[in-house]
Amino acid sequence: MWYFSCPTIVFGDDALEHLREIQGTRALIITDSNIVKLGYAEQVSNELIKAGLECRIFDEVEPDPSMQTIRNGAQEALEYQPDWLIGLGGGSAMDAAKAIWVLYVRPDIEPDAISPTELLNLRDKARLIAIPTTSGTGAEATWGIVVTDVAARRKLALGSRETMPDIAILNTSFMMRLPPQLTGDTGMDALTHAIEGYTSNWRSDFTDAPALLAVKLIFQYLARAFENGSDAESREHMMHAATLASMSFGNAMAGLAHSMGHALGGLFHVPHGRAVGLFLPYTMEYLAEAAAHLYADIGRFAGLINSSDLDTTRALISQVRSLASSIGQPSSVREAGIEPTAYKQSITALVERAENEVTTVTIARIPDGADLEKLFRYAYEGKPVNF
Repeated sequence: MWYFSCPTIVFGDDALEHLREIQGTRALIITDSNIVKLGYAEQVSNELIKAGLECRIFDEVEPDPSMQTIRNGAQEALEYQPDWLIGLGGGSAMDAAKAIWVLYVRPDIEPDAISPTELLNLRDKARLIAIPTTSGTGAEATWGIVVTDVAARRKLALGSRETMPDIAILNTSFMMRLPPQLTGDTGMDALTHAIEGYTSNWRSDFTDAPALLAVKLIFQYLARAFENGSDAESREHMMHAATLASMSFGNAMAGLAHSMGHALGGLFHVPHGRAVGLFLPYTMEYLAEAAAHLYADIGRFAGLINSSDLDTTRALISQVRSLASSIGQPSSVREAGIEPTAYKQSITALVERAENEVTTVTIARIPDGADLEKLFRYAYEGKPVNF
């Protein structure tokens, strides 16, 4: 038995006005201080007030939110007793909102205990709206939660099918002030989600369709959005692509670039999208022969026509690298600014963490520790994967 889960998705120029239709008493907006400074939290509050709701803002979410931040937010919710939680921001804010939601309803459990096996009954007490302000993480349309164990320098992948947002609101105007670096980082995250969702062993007809369209849109619009942040057409299509990609990988599972990216990000604080996007072409090369027919599907849908599946796969990998280069993404771990001695000393930990990610076993060719070590070393030097 399989499931395909996604929220009600509201999009269009006036998407934010959907908040006027919300029925309830109180809403807690979970975000970060920068989103408040930009005035986005106030815009959301104003729409909720029109629906007759009281509002409070919790703006303590940091990049890669810690378990302590989740506890703090849950305490705020317990004091305020909202019937709606609003995750407003990038993936960190939306993931924090999901985790805070769980601890608000179930204060008896710890953040790292959130799992698919635990019955939570979240909607007995509150519901969740996700409003992204970046185009890439896809947290608005997945039930996954990533939080950071600061002491262990480890990212924890948590979640339950119950933590899927009830509503995702895609408001293009929130994307217009996204800086180029963040546009590039989150765009590569979306591309990785789509490609890995399509090539996962858990893929299905329902996850294939959004993945293919997401890749095509990203190849067409990401560089435009990076070069001209006020290009409304590219911003809108990238926002849609990010959500489509998340509908794919969120139901099919991500892959090896996420396993390696989570490991690198946990130890060296490389932004998530930059980390997974960096590893994407290397892991595609590693999987090229095992998943050539799937990569070729993607390449042909995106307009790359070659004589064989393997040739089309190679053309797709080249296209990924070309796009990443055009938007200023590092082509190797060394280019990401990580000092060689520190990286070499961390190889064992990187391999161990990548091995323990569920996304390492949902792919066409499952690496052992020796292959993972080589992949981490090749990616540091920028060497093409030939094993």
